[in-house]
Amino acid sequence: MVGDDHHLPAWTGKDVLKGAAAVAVCGDPAAGFSAVSIDSRSVGADDLFVAIRGEAHDGHRYAPEAVRRGCRAVLIERDKVDGLPTDRWAGQGVFCAAVADTRRALGDLAAFHRNRLQARVVAITGSNGKTSTREMTVAVVSALGPTLAPVSNFNNDIGVPLTLFRLTVDHRVAVLELGMNHFGEIARLTDICRPDIGVITNVGPAHLEGVGSLEGVQKAKGELLERMPPNRCAVLNADDPRVLAMAQKTALKVLLFGTGPDARVRAEKIRAEAGRLHFLLALPSGPVPVVLNTPARFMVHNALAAAAVGHLLGLSPETIRAGLESFSPVKGRLQVLKTDGGVTIIDDTYNANPGSMAGVIDTLGQSGAARRILVLGDMKELGAEAESLHRGIGKKAAESGLARFYITGDFADAVAEGAVAGGMESKKIFCGAKPDILVDLTGFARPGDWVAVKGSRAMKMEDVVEGLLAFVGKKQRTALPLAGGADHFDQK
Repeated sequence: MVGDDHHLPAWTGKDVLKGAAAVAVCGDPAAGFSAVSIDSRSVGADDLFVAIRGEAHDGHRYAPEAVRRGCRAVLIERDKVDGLPTDRWAGQGVFCAAVADTRRALGDLAAFHRNRLQARVVAITGSNGKTSTREMTVAVVSALGPTLAPVSNFNNDIGVPLTLFRLTVDHRVAVLELGMNHFGEIARLTDICRPDIGVITNVGPAHLEGVGSLEGVQKAKGELLERMPPNRCAVLNADDPRVLAMAQKTALKVLLFGTGPDARVRAEKIRAEAGRLHFLLALPSGPVPVVLNTPARFMVHNALAAAAVGHLLGLSPETIRAGLESFSPVKGRLQVLKTDGGVTIIDDTYNANPGSMAGVIDTLGQSGAARRILVLGDMKELGAEAESLHRGIGKKAAESGLARFYITGDFADAVAEGAVAGGMESKKIFCGAKPDILVDLTGFARPGDWVAVKGSRAMKMEDVVEGLLAFVGKKQRTALPLAGGADHFDQK
């Protein structure tokens, strides 16, 4: 359930009829409710239950259960009306309305709700860095007052509406993340949330299966700018040629961020020190030094995007600095874990594409560790380019001076071939299933090592992180020999 704050505007059946272009089936349109739910297991008496038809489950099957739980408002699809007990619902005082497509209606109702509130909306998209940029932006703009952000990775045509339903009269800003895997998705999400500020972090080879090429990714991400209301602001990456090309075409006001002289929000004098990044943040309102709580150099661009949003919303350089420096990486998003066993883990397991893979390899290479270990799983949704892109990641990994390279997934052989072609000794490469990798890895790792783990969501590479933590994160010392005659290290 979403939208359970006391300061939410009241809803009525009339709002549903108007906002979703619905027709009344039964009940009183003047009936009120306070929240919107798509989950019959948690729906309350004051909720509108929207029956979503998905690939695996049809919410219409659970609508009677929602009513039995006390729900007094239901939105269904027109072709399901005859199969549901609407006559009985009428006798129970349940308001029911029908639309052609409840999934689309969910977005329409979210747009209706967004339009009746005054919060400034920031929408962030890009091939890499959306979530970290979102979290940094929230950290910065929270200085203005209550700020709405998604729960988890709510960035599609269901998640964005569910986030917007939580928007209250108290919120000053809403920071949303817009994802896509096909054309038209960003356009639809933009129509729903009507951003005041649109941010594009970068354009890279992600979701190629759905959009075909880098040009397709650029077109799909550009839908944000095409569908934003006029006289709004675009925050764009001047260091990405494809994003910079969008800046030259849009009629929106543009604020560029990057490291070059054309960027009005700029990072200068970047350096890594003790697992943190130091740089001078140059803003139109003045320069300020910033220290980011991450070792990843590419996170500077995410910080610049967040700083640009803060500047547009009127925040001072010092306030922006404080917000950026309060940021901590999200779980599974370039999170650095220090174990009691002396091994440092870079957990970047939430998802992966070639750009983010390259970023974590660079971060591992810049760690300064004497021995660097990389564990990679497949990158999904890359279409016809999948094999060559995996081979390219293997080659890049070979150039980073790894002590050991572990690879799992359908494209493990392609990654390994790329690594060997890049000059890596085959004896340093281990291809296998995750349990086998863990056995070898826990026998190879020793204090002082840095281990980076990454793969697409479907690969569940967090299993490797959790297994490694269970092994090297314990303080009890045992006499377990390590590969190559290395010293013993901590194990329970």
